[in-house]
Amino acid sequence: MAILSGSTSAAPAASPAVELRSVFKSFDDDRAVLSDVSFAVEAGETLVLLGSSGSGKTTTLKMMNRLLEPDRGEVLVWGRETRDWDPIALRRQTGYVVQEVGLLPHFSVGDNVALVPKLLGWEKPRRRARVDELLELVGLDPREYAGKRPGELSGGQKQRVGVARALAADPPLLLMDEPFGALDPITRRRLQSDFQELKARLDKTVVFVTHDVTEAFRLADRVAVFDRGRLRQIGPPHEIRDSPADDFVRDFVRVDSNEL
Repeated sequence: MAILSGSTSAAPAASPAVELRSVFKSFDDDRAVLSDVSFAVEAGETLVLLGSSGSGKTTTLKMMNRLLEPDRGEVLVWGRETRDWDPIALRRQTGYVVQEVGLLPHFSVGDNVALVPKLLGWEKPRRRARVDELLELVGLDPREYAGKRPGELSGGQKQRVGVARALAADPPLLLMDEPFGALDPITRRRLQSDFQELKARLDKTVVFVTHDVTEAFRLADRVAVFDRGRLRQIGPPHEIRDSPADDFVRDFVRVDSNEL
């Protein structure tokens, strides 16, 4: 199946997809939400940001599409600092999937998926073909689901539509903020498996936020462990599990090996 029609990709081959350089961020109470965070996400990899609530994961993710900006330091996307990007152009480079999905309730599923291509001026036949292609890709028959409203869908189906919408204009970077966190365990596991199959078929860079250790180890090429605004360790799942950098990482990622 062709997935690269209408690509908005403009990624320099030699640049990391995303790079943070000594990033600091605080909010009104002057508490450091991020403190001297530096790492790079290579093109084509899935990096999972792992940590408890309030550890700085979502703040880090929002830096990547300029929903937030650092107080100090630099955030680069495809080698270009986010402050130098036009925000709209940057967000067209980044699909964004959140736990709440955010589908427009008065739009059909097809219209939700086609929203960004429509804003980009795609002709109607091209939009329709893209909707059909993506609904099939995420396991929803377009003949059955394209005309439905979000209120007619289950939680898992809404998340699938959310992923399809994020992929609609074929962005090279996909940001996912606990997309499966509100789902029941069976649906969550099914969508994790579907995501693994999906990422194997798509040439995308993915940054995925979760507090679930098992989910992180299942989905990641590398895991970045956060604690109270600091990056404690980054590496492949087996390295995080077998050679934790400190006691915090060791205790946080301790899971039953049968779950992995």
